Amino acid sequence: MPDAVGSLIGRAAAAACLLPILASSALAQQPHPAPSEQPPASPQFLAHYNMHFAAAALSIDDPRFSWDTRWGGDFDLADYVVGRLNVLADYEAVLGDELRKFDPNQGNYTLEFSLSARTGPAEFAAVFHHVSRHLSDRAKKIPIAWNVLGVRALRRIEAARTTFDIQGSAGRVTEHASVDYVWTADLDVVIRRPVTPHFTVFVHGLGELFGIDSQMSSRGAQKDGRVEAGIRLLGGAAALELFAGFERRIDADPIDRQAQRWTLVGFRLVNQ
Repeated sequence: MPDAVGSLIGRAAAAACLLPILASSALAQQPHPAPSEQPPASPQFLAHYNMHFAAAALSIDDPRFSWDTRWGGDFDLADYVVGRLNVLADYEAVLGDELRKFDPNQGNYTLEFSLSARTGPAEFAAVFHHVSRHLSDRAKKIPIAWNVLGVRALRRIEAARTTFDIQGSAGRVTEHASVDYVWTADLDVVIRRPVTPHFTVFVHGLGELFGIDSQMSSRGAQKDGRVEAGIRLLGGAAALELFAGFERRIDADPIDRQAQRWTLVGFRLVNQ
């Protein structure tokens, strides 16, 4: 099994060196690059970036799941006017209260590269997506990871004072260790409406579908998703989002392959 995870890491590194050729689809649970706004007049290096730090308290009768935290971001390494080269990295820590009050029992890493083309109001991207899941303070000898190659469509629609950021992705799992996924598809919609120059309300919905390898597992296609609503408070250099919602997550624990449902309330700190 160490050879399997070594192969996954090696392929991810190779993809980073071959970005003009390689690409992938993102899990709906993972942050996505936002649809691009007006393209620059000429090619730019490090044209745009988005950063995030988030924490949500989970309401569920399971001591493994008390908090869900994330930090990371994405940036446009190059914007060549007709498209862009985007790099995304995200770390998720899941905390429970089995061993102590704040017990980080999972660490999940995401690395993604996308190469896009703008066509009128829409943007289409080829994407390479790598996920690696780990346990903290628990025994785990097997690697749990997968790579996906796929495509994504992004579009921002403005209607009066309301914006709709819409994304859809689909991809095939090209390499995996200890998971039974063969393809993924997802839809991500964010609706925002400003109330004042410093106060915005929003609704965010994510849905995802996993195809399952019938030779590895008898379970059928799996689906999960998340819906949240909240407010965004804009400061001078950053914005604070306060939200509440509901989530269904497949394989919430990387070992037992069981879906979990929880309500959540949390905050997210982002750059404007």
